[in-house]
Amino acid sequence: MAIIPLQTVATPRISWVFQLPERSSYSHYPPIIAFSKLKSICKPICNSLSFDQSFTNLPLDSTNYTSILESCTTPFLGKSVHAHALKSGFHGHEFVETKLLQMYGRCECLHDARMLFDKMPKRNLYTWLALISVYVDYELFEDGFLLFLDLLFEDLRLDFFVFPVVLKICSGLQDMELGRQIHGFVIKAMFVLNVYVGNGLIDMYGKCGHLGDAKKVFSTMFERDSVSWNCLLSACSVNGMVDEALENLDKMSSSGDSVPNVISWSGVISGFAQNGYVNEAIELLSRMRARGVEPNAQTIAGVLPALAKLQTPRLGKEIHAYITRHGFMTNPIVVNGLLDVYRRSGDMENAWKLFSKFSVKNVVSFNTMIVGFCDTGDVSKAKDLLNQLEKNGVKRDLITWNAMLSGYVDNLLFEEGLNLFKEMLIEGIEVDSYTLGSALSACSGKGSLRQGKEIHCQAIIKGLNSNPFVAEALIEMYITFQDPKAALQAFEEVNDSDISTWNILISGYARCNQMDALPILLKTMREYGFDPNVYTWNGIISGHVENGHYEVALQLLKEMQNTNLRPDIYTIGIILPACSKLATIERGKQVHGYSIRCGYDSNVYIGAALVDMYSKCGSIKNAIRANSRILKPNLISQNAVLTAYAMHGLGEEGISLFNTILANGFVPDEITFLSVLSACVHAGKIDIGNEIFNSMDRYNVKASLKHYTALVGLLSRCGKTNEAYKLIRNMPMEPDSVTWGALLGGCVVSGDVKLGEMAAEKLLELEPNNSGNFILLANMYALSGRWNDLLRIRKIITERRMRKNAGCSWIEDGNDVHVFTASDSSHIRTEEIYSMLENLTMQMKTWAYTSLPYSECTY
Repeated sequence: MAIIPLQTVATPRISWVFQLPERSSYSHYPPIIAFSKLKSICKPICNSLSFDQSFTNLPLDSTNYTSILESCTTPFLGKSVHAHALKSGFHGHEFVETKLLQMYGRCECLHDARMLFDKMPKRNLYTWLALISVYVDYELFEDGFLLFLDLLFEDLRLDFFVFPVVLKICSGLQDMELGRQIHGFVIKAMFVLNVYVGNGLIDMYGKCGHLGDAKKVFSTMFERDSVSWNCLLSACSVNGMVDEALENLDKMSSSGDSVPNVISWSGVISGFAQNGYVNEAIELLSRMRARGVEPNAQTIAGVLPALAKLQTPRLGKEIHAYITRHGFMTNPIVVNGLLDVYRRSGDMENAWKLFSKFSVKNVVSFNTMIVGFCDTGDVSKAKDLLNQLEKNGVKRDLITWNAMLSGYVDNLLFEEGLNLFKEMLIEGIEVDSYTLGSALSACSGKGSLRQGKEIHCQAIIKGLNSNPFVAEALIEMYITFQDPKAALQAFEEVNDSDISTWNILISGYARCNQMDALPILLKTMREYGFDPNVYTWNGIISGHVENGHYEVALQLLKEMQNTNLRPDIYTIGIILPACSKLATIERGKQVHGYSIRCGYDSNVYIGAALVDMYSKCGSIKNAIRANSRILKPNLISQNAVLTAYAMHGLGEEGISLFNTILANGFVPDEITFLSVLSACVHAGKIDIGNEIFNSMDRYNVKASLKHYTALVGLLSRCGKTNEAYKLIRNMPMEPDSVTWGALLGGCVVSGDVKLGEMAAEKLLELEPNNSGNFILLANMYALSGRWNDLLRIRKIITERRMRKNAGCSWIEDGNDVHVFTASDSSHIRTEEIYSMLENLTMQMKTWAYTSLPYSECTY
């Protein structure tokens, strides 16, 4: 029968169709496959062989050459033996040249192997299989299959041992149809009864995701060995049927065919680990040892990736001790797996020790360390390792570049990330979707739309603009630059959009304040078969909060719950700032109650948001209680409490908390210093404020205009207006209206009219239409008794028709919030409200007249 190669646009790999031909002259052989001759795709690059003089005078036969070639581990030595064999007359010797093929494969000289193969005058079945196996070992499955097609043109009888290798090719190509055709061929050739072929079929079906067919082959085998059972166990594990794998492991023990060995146990343990059953995998490891089967390096290597996902430093040290005791530290795969355990748990100190002392310096270990340092924020060490790679003779691969680029972006070093991306292009690195996605994120962070569009063009040229990862980065970038139409175009280029892509688009429209488009997008999303989930709602609510639609955000939370979706921890984190902005303490308490029931309130970020909400709603007591429930406080939560103290004028408490923060080992940031300086203002602690301000350099915090303004306010309020003015003149940046306002406020209190007039003059230059500045100046004149100046300022306010912004108050009534301003008459129940106010006013006057002594009553 003939095999016709078919290649389609949608599928870049080669697919194959078998067709039955008429009987040929090869009828005395088992069924042979015939097709048109395919051109060889490999071209040799090594045209010369080295010759080692030490072999010159040694009389060697084919057996001696075989022994020597099997011990060759370097191309130089192998080529020397090859040269000696040629001089000794072994050119064309099928057995020796087959061993030479295998040697070149081991020494990674694939092109030399192909050149030798092409020049062989005689080739037997073992010769063909040797080169096909080399292709399979290097995962060049299409090349291996093309060579198998060439083999079918030869006048050679195929034997059973060819087909396990061919079935591996089917597994590598993930070509189920090709596997079924090979299965049909071995049935016709009567090879299916062979246990090795049967094992290959089980393995192929399992790896191609057809567990049912693998089980069917297993059940129909006349002869089984331990490999048969192990292939079945592996098929169950690979397809996620871990319980069935464990059940078959028990059946294997009682079958009488064979006893579970270390490979059997390793396969099942690895299956549990890879499917997320880490604790069960560890328990199986104990059971394995209890049955007298000691784990090998493969067993440990299979468990380590799952242990790494637990992110538990203690467990990492325990497994490290076990590996050391059992002598697995010499295995590079195990050591790299252990490196990943330390890396994921954030223990880069022990990871570095392991890397320096035990690790084989290969690209995998370097990549693991680079990712680890980037994850912990130590980008400089990651960069040093990137530079050391080639010095250690290790070539950077695409994973290396992507890890470093992603590390820059994750640590907000967008300029460095884009420079690295340019370096990749200069080096000729073939970038992939992850590279472009990270580069686009760097453009978003840097605020460079032009570079982002250039990368978008590169994605289109490479055909990666339809990749979901790249498309999501493009949507995010265009949303960052408030261009939802371009984001929608990027979305429409995706071949297979999923719920995640839809969520990013909908969230982006909400962030761009395109609220009218949201119902249309949600309707279209449902038409495509995707129902909004909690992440969809989170994106919509977050967009409303970002754009100041706080009341609508709270209503959307109710609407979300009406769809039987439960708010998650991110929903709570989004909605609490809305409660803070509206100062709706009752609804804030409801959200707090929900977070307690779900156990979210102990989370440091939710706890900090609760502290912020209660402090802004005027309840410092509840803010402190919320802080006390946080299990693992960090600087963010400490800053929230410190800000709450400053907001409520609790200066002494704020200064005390700042000292506690330092004592607990937290490194203060700019927010910490700003809050504690505000606390010093309320406490009137000039010396402490100056000391704290001067200590900022010690913690690598650069003082901003806000920090200088806080110190100006501290000095001004304590009557040190001249010192405050001197500080303003020596500031490294231009003061703003807030800074001059702080000085003017201090001058009003201290009566420093001259300096106050100067500060007011600066203020009026910056904010000529701000009535508050004129009122401050008028108050200063009034307190100092300068009535003519007071009348002058009042005349200016009248002539310019300035009005002070009306004060705003609100009251919660059930689930409704009523907002009022001075002289407001817009409320639906205005008459009832003012009538009640008149009654209250009369009652207060009556109470005042009846309760005060006669001498204190005024008319």
